[in-house]
Formats: sequence, structure tokens, C-alpha cells
Amino acid sequence: MYKKMSFLLAGIVFIVSGCSLHSGSTYERSEMGSPEYFKKGVILSVRDVEIKGTESGAGAVAGATAGGLAGSTLGGNTATRALGALGGAVVGGLVGTATEDLITSGSASEFIIQPDEGEPYVVVQVNDEELKAGERVLIMDSGKVRIVRDQIK
Repeated sequence: MYKKMSFLLAGIVFIVSGCSLHSGSTYERSEMGSPEYFKKGVILSVRDVEIKGTESGAGAVAGATAGGLAGSTLGGNTATRALGALGGAVVGGLVGTATEDLITSGSASEFIIQPDEGEPYVVVQVNDEELKAGERVLIMDSGKVRIVRDQIK
């Protein structure tokens, strides 16, 4: 029973972990080989923000399924197995929802960027390069906007 439960909880983590936070140096596989346009700019300000976890329902469904299957193995007759499945599904759904929120939430930074040409705007991403206000950046756009330190002088 514990082996089944471990396998199903690993499935929850796998399903929900596909939602990663946006980063300046991490690309999705689908972005490889796609044209990317960039312009230069400067960071006007940076502040830390919290990213709320997703509420897609995938964690709840996966958790309820895992809990229902695990709960259905309890008891010696059909009635107790059905009650075990029901209770397991409820508890599993709650655990799955909490797991989804935990995996998909996190910290990021909000950057106010002034492009060399055009109006300023905001980009929110993980500050994995430890960018600071006043730094020159490349503003890259491939459908998702991201900023990285300008190494080109």
C-alpha cells in the first residue's frame, strides 16, 4: 500500500512541477530555435515579490485519486473499502491542493525597465543574475519578455 501511495504522490509532484517560475536564464524547450528579438535598456527599480501558487485543480485531482486508491485498500468488506476510498479521496484532494500551491509558488523580482527607446514597463521574473537598479540589460522577447545583464558594451 505504501508503495502505491509513494508512486501516486510522485505523480502529483510530476504533474504539478511542470509550472516553474519565469527566469532570465531558464528557457522552455519550446523556445529553442525560435526567433528572439532584443533591445537595450536600464533597470529603474527592483523589488521582491511573492508569486502565488497555481490553482489549476491538477493537484486536487491527483491527490484525490491517490487518496481514494490508497483508502480503498483499507477494511475487510465492500462497505469499509468504499468509506476508506471516500475518506482517502477527501484527504488526498486537500493534500494535493496544498502540494500544488507549495510547488508552484515562490519568490521573484519586479523590475521597472526603461528601454533606450520607448516607454518604461514592468517585467516580473526570478532574479537569478542578482540584477540591480541602474544596470544595463538586454530586454529579450520571444513571446515571453525576459531581461538579462547586458554583456555587450
